[in-house]
Amino acid sequence: MEKWTQKIELELTLFLKDWLKQKGKTQKDLRNILNASSDRMPAMIDVLKKEYTTGGLPKLASLLCSIEEKWSANNYIINSNELSKDPFSQLDLLLEEIQEDCSK
Repeated sequence: MEKWTQKIELELTLFLKDWLKQKGKTQKDLRNILNASSDRMPAMIDVLKKEYTTGGLPKLASLLCSIEEKWSANNYIINSNELSKDPFSQLDLLLEEIQEDCSK
């Protein structure tokens, strides 16, 4: 397992900001689901870093996928554009990018 790096942290931060915007969620929503100490990004990144250090990328990806599933289950209004989108495509991209960076 690759060690946590600043590059991984930066890419994860950018991903999370984009993901929250895309889902119409706030950092407070993410804080609540992560049980982080604050809704500031560094506090939430610390929670995700702990997940990464205990189980690597698979555990981190699994956590993010479970959050995506919970948020998707709570969205009752789905328009036709959203039906054609893959709800996990952003997570798949993150996983691929991190794996590429870790193999370098």
